[in-house]
Amino acid sequence: MRPFDYLRASGLDDAASKAGETAQFIAGGTNLLDLMKLQVMTPETVIDINTIDGLDRIEAHEGGLKIGTLVRNADLAADPQVRRAYPVLSRALLAGASGQIRNKATTGGNLLQRTRCPYFYDPAMACNKRDPGAGCAAKGGISRMLAILGTSAACSAAHPSDMAVAMRALDAQVEIRGTDGATRTVAMDELYQLPGETPEIETCLKPGEIITAVILPAPQANATQSYRKIRDRASYAFALVSVAAVVEMEGDTIKQASLAFGGIGPRPWADAQVNAMLKGETPSEALFGKAADTLLAEAVTDQGNDFKREMTRRALIAVMREATGMAPASTGTDKVEALA
Repeated sequence: MRPFDYLRASGLDDAASKAGETAQFIAGGTNLLDLMKLQVMTPETVIDINTIDGLDRIEAHEGGLKIGTLVRNADLAADPQVRRAYPVLSRALLAGASGQIRNKATTGGNLLQRTRCPYFYDPAMACNKRDPGAGCAAKGGISRMLAILGTSAACSAAHPSDMAVAMRALDAQVEIRGTDGATRTVAMDELYQLPGETPEIETCLKPGEIITAVILPAPQANATQSYRKIRDRASYAFALVSVAAVVEMEGDTIKQASLAFGGIGPRPWADAQVNAMLKGETPSEALFGKAADTLLAEAVTDQGNDFKREMTRRALIAVMREATGMAPASTGTDKVEALA
């Protein structure tokens, strides 16, 4: 690990004043410290934001919840309000990492964790995300964990977060504070950038900006929420494919459906066309198969990750069967209860 300056911010204004082009904010540090040890990231300054007041709270907000950026993943998963009204989020958090890491990892840090592409983590290998213009050793390499949607010739790395997938399905908003003290709010989908020709630019954050909270809208009464994660082993593994679903039924008809996917895109993946084609329809295998075909129409795969097409298709159909009552609900599928 290269030497760096460690600073502790006393407040948001202080954090902004200390931030520079090469500074990194740190909270849980569960990803940043690993990357610094490998010299994948080499910030000259690390600014500790753990002691800033007010960022570790879960509060009621316009019928929904406002989750501070310093709320630990374990606390968020166990929060009674989250478990009752946003069970898909609690399920996704518990499916991610180990208990020890969840005790340290924070909401903001989870959103900003870097890809687990093995070529990104190996400084000896070419990586456009780590070293712009260097090339991509993953092309023609081991692609099992790589994305199949939204990729580019420069990068096929997948986003690793489980939490962000659930928040995408919940239509969460991200609150961002600028260096001038102004606050802006962006949709979860807008936070992340597709790789294109600049895969090193992963989010819409500007230098010195800090995520202060995630805002969840009021829950849909009587909706069914589900999170299903498929991985290589039962614990401590990133998703090959994951599906978060929020589905509301009206009689035998799908009133509303919001699906998001992990492991298949460079950001938590959602397709508005898929959600729209499910709305107002009667559940059926044919409908869900058509939705999967639409979702995967532009998938780009190779021999190493082509299995994700069929895996995603089967996961979507299985989750929708349970969410719409076509099949008995399994562990990971919950009915939303009222938010007190």
